[in-house]
Amino acid sequence: MGRAGFGHRVEGLHAVAEAVSSSRVRTLYVERGRADRHEVVGLIEDVENAGGVVRTVDDVRTIAETTAPQGVVADCEPIRYSTLERLVEMTVPAAVLVVDRLQDPHNLGAVARSAVAAGVPGLVVSDRRAAPLSAAAFKAAAGALEHLAVAVVGSIADALSRLSGLGLWTVGLEGAGDRSLFGLELLAEPVALVVGGEGRGLSRLVGERVDVRAHIPMSGPVESLNASVAAALAVFELARVRDSQGSRRGDSNP
Repeated sequence: MGRAGFGHRVEGLHAVAEAVSSSRVRTLYVERGRADRHEVVGLIEDVENAGGVVRTVDDVRTIAETTAPQGVVADCEPIRYSTLERLVEMTVPAAVLVVDRLQDPHNLGAVARSAVAAGVPGLVVSDRRAAPLSAAAFKAAAGALEHLAVAVVGSIADALSRLSGLGLWTVGLEGAGDRSLFGLELLAEPVALVVGGEGRGLSRLVGERVDVRAHIPMSGPVESLNASVAAALAVFELARVRDSQGSRRGDSNP
């Protein structure tokens, strides 16, 4: 992950449409056979009106990074990375999602999509041994990465220490965690939710740094969930707990 920013290349209709809406597209490549489709015509007009360049090609798959670009590929102005301090300031109380050693860019995109849908505005990722914020991640995110502040760090463990210093509780998802994620009242406080990588979960040092290790209650023979599914459950439980706390406050103060 380059420090200058991310999202230089975006592919797929939803991801490209959101990049166009953000006025980031410099060059739009359109498959000739799809150029007259209604949704593509709109993208072409918007890019040209914003001063971008539109090029038609026989098959965008020859220049695409993903396997199913849906007839459109865009080279874009990169999105600048955020800082941990900025992420903490974005909501009151603060809510940040941290991913530790997530390897699959499709999972990373799905995590970003869930975060935005649940109202968590900030994501922390590592630039080491982690999935890149690539065209595949943007396609899986279906535009969500245009609306998410992202901080890239060299060490997730060090980032957790910094977030703690900024007043956040850190809650790591772990199958053997001693607290249930569901109904965890700590989620109403300034918090960073930490999701581990596929198969391995949290790294040892990250597991030692979190304030609380929480598990997702499960029944049946399944031992663990896909990382992106676990992240989705976590951010929506955070939203549910905060909505519940807000409702109770509202009921007591009509």
